[in-house]
Amino acid sequence: MITVPSGRVTLSDRRTQRSWSVDVASYELAACPVTREQYEGLTGDRRPAHSVSWLDAVRCCNELSRREHLVPAYELDGEEVSWDRASDGYRLPTEAEWEHACRAGTDGPRYGPLDEIAWHRGNADERPHEVGRLRPNAYGLYDLLGNVWEWCWDLYDPEVYGSYRVLRGGGWFDEHWSCRASVRRRSHPTLRIDDVGFRLARSITGRAAAVDGGPALG
Repeated sequence: MITVPSGRVTLSDRRTQRSWSVDVASYELAACPVTREQYEGLTGDRRPAHSVSWLDAVRCCNELSRREHLVPAYELDGEEVSWDRASDGYRLPTEAEWEHACRAGTDGPRYGPLDEIAWHRGNADERPHEVGRLRPNAYGLYDLLGNVWEWCWDLYDPEVYGSYRVLRGGGWFDEHWSCRASVRRRSHPTLRIDDVGFRLARSITGRAAAVDGGPALG
């Protein structure tokens, strides 16, 4: 886990032409996406876990927390999920945390030349690759762009899309324009898609990132 410093990030949505700023408290984020070794117990398989639904990812966060005697971050009631923001357990990053970590102090679409930092349609041979093989960003985080899309905690746009959750980062089959720090996608929390995985986060202070004018969170 890498400690990400606090800061402010401005998110934007191309579909609605909205932008909003979010103050992000310091938190921890895994250096790489969760691997198949971690998720499925496939010894030595360092490719990112994929075909993982949002609900699968939430359950995995809780299971990993219990294994390490941490307080689980989530309470599940069927498909309803609530987040205990005082928990010290593993969780999904918020969308603002994800973009803040991805940018790592930069303000362009990417934190480096695309082929040096991301597996995408132009270099991935239409398959996921072992995590941590390409260049990290300034915070020491790998594969934030490309390889697999990553689930975030947030609802995408509840008034229009209901329970759909945010995806970030682009995947191994995506063209270069999808592998950018600002790109937002969405999917239903029960769907398993072959280029979607997740990354672990943990709160440091036990409080959530403050939101200034952002969309409603789940």
